[in-house]
Amino acid sequence: MEQKIFKDKYHIFEITYKKNELKYKSVDEIIAALQVKIDAHPVIAFIAIFDQYKHTSSLEDGIINPNIKAAKNIVFCFGKELPTPEVMAVRPRSIGVCETEDSFVVNFLEAPNETANKTMEEFVKSLKTYIY
Repeated sequence: MEQKIFKDKYHIFEITYKKNELKYKSVDEIIAALQVKIDAHPVIAFIAIFDQYKHTSSLEDGIINPNIKAAKNIVFCFGKELPTPEVMAVRPRSIGVCETEDSFVVNFLEAPNETANKTMEEFVKSLKTYIY
């Protein structure tokens, strides 16, 4: 898992899996595997699945890199505490899954809570449980 800065200000965690590294064959299968983890977690609330590829491709002026074949986010919330109104600005969380020609790129924005970051990292790393 790589930690990087996107557009010089957004701290993200990202991992790229070659398609032959995973048992999953599609973005939908990966999202489903992540949803199982989210649903089983005692604190996390599942919110939605958002099809970014479908949305962008439906826009008259939508632009998608031709290397991207599918892209979805699974949206959820760790919301265990609500100490100030400001915390709402950094909620909910999501994990993005993007399919390219030969890979799946999985990433998420760094959360202000270290436990949330570690949990999301564990979820993403757990995808590589089966190698051909």
